[in-house]
Amino acid sequence: MSEKPSAKTAPVVLPAPKEDNPWGVRAQGAIVKYGFIAVTILLFAYFAATQPAFRTSTMLLTMLKLASVTAILGLGMTFTMTVGGMDMSVGAQAGLAVQMSAMIMVFYNMTASTAVVFVILIGLCVGLVNAFLIVVCRVPDLLATLAMMFVIQGAGLIPVAGQSISSGMTMTNGHIAPGKVTASFRLINNGNVGPIPVPVIIMLVLFVVGWFILSRTKWGRIMYAVGANPTAVKLAGVRVGLYRGLAYVISGFLASIAGLIMVARIGQGDVTAGSTSLLEAVAVALVGTSVLAIGRPNPWGTLLGTVLIIIVVTGLSMMGQPYYIQDTAKGLVLLLALLFSYTLSRKPMRFVPATNITQFKEENDG
Repeated sequence: MSEKPSAKTAPVVLPAPKEDNPWGVRAQGAIVKYGFIAVTILLFAYFAATQPAFRTSTMLLTMLKLASVTAILGLGMTFTMTVGGMDMSVGAQAGLAVQMSAMIMVFYNMTASTAVVFVILIGLCVGLVNAFLIVVCRVPDLLATLAMMFVIQGAGLIPVAGQSISSGMTMTNGHIAPGKVTASFRLINNGNVGPIPVPVIIMLVLFVVGWFILSRTKWGRIMYAVGANPTAVKLAGVRVGLYRGLAYVISGFLASIAGLIMVARIGQGDVTAGSTSLLEAVAVALVGTSVLAIGRPNPWGTLLGTVLIIIVVTGLSMMGQPYYIQDTAKGLVLLLALLFSYTLSRKPMRFVPATNITQFKEENDG
């Protein structure tokens, strides 16, 4: 009698495909991993060599100070991109913070601390509304936050009839505004701790906290997993909606901080404040995904993206280049980042894989 074939068969192991050009692969990997850092260093060296004022410590701190608003808005964008979304209302929220803080101090003659608390509460409330629309009403992230952007832009102008807010202006009721943006409030932008400007300190503190949350806590790991595979994470027993909503609340909080720095910088409630901030925040967050070939939103990548763009803009300004050349340069930087992420990289743009549900749940139950 012939033997029956065994039900169990040895697994067939296929040999790994050989790389046609291992040196070329390594070179491509090095370019993707370190390319943006090298570009940043080379641009800084070029402008420092051609513009003597560029390489002074005062100019370096001034650049970081000017970049603080974009960086903080980009950090908020990083949180929402981490969960697979994007907050299109960050620029409008910053503009709303500018208008509301100026109104509180100029129209109602209240203190700087009152304005700060009130504006932060407004930012948290706007973040909660975005979270409600996205999580509860199930409106897609981009559509919900885009609609909120238009609502905020219009609503912020209603109390002032579309005017910028400044001390001594005539209010809609015909009275003269009794208050002003106080000197103590303007220390948010004009103050220094030693040689370091206050906005730079605020920016660095927020980035350290953001990095710690996303990289060193259970909540951060879950947020990355939600962005990668929300269905798998939901099967692991995680409340996906809670973490998605939390990202937008954080974004609203950070947008309010950026708005406070903006109004302390300009000294009035400018109706155009925040109008260009959205595109800059998106740009630096996307550039940040290319840094060190990480391939996912991350705070330090966003900060480096901000530094790269401010180096380009400041260097071109010192060379006397017009604003449209600067905008073109910012667009080229973003295009280069996309090429690094999607064309040159050998691994696809990703967040964090969440396919092993059991392992994921065990790691985050402790």
